[in-house]
Amino acid sequence: MDGKTLARLGAVIFVAIAVTATAIEITRQDEPPANSATPMVAPSAPDPLREGQRRCQRLGEYGARDAECLRVWAESRDRFLGLDRKQPPTAPQAASSATPKTIPSPDRPRR
Repeated sequence: MDGKTLARLGAVIFVAIAVTATAIEITRQDEPPANSATPMVAPSAPDPLREGQRRCQRLGEYGARDAECLRVWAESRDRFLGLDRKQPPTAPQAASSATPKTIPSPDRPRR
């Protein structure tokens, strides 16, 4: 068999497979889902934080200078991070009174 005949045979097989797959897909019927009833979700209570975020969003660039928006964004950030607003932030540990070690620079020779 030469290459030209082999290429034609491959093309015919490819077309036959494509036609068969198309015919199967067309004749296939979709099955309805087992539970077609959608559960009803009760409306939740309005969230004042969300309303504040929407207000700040409508303010646009001015929201970055608005004190209420800064408070809303800080509260939103704290809620996202899981921080408790009632506890004051902890101060970092004070550095020890020992003098820091000097690190020699690479261009100076060591003594």
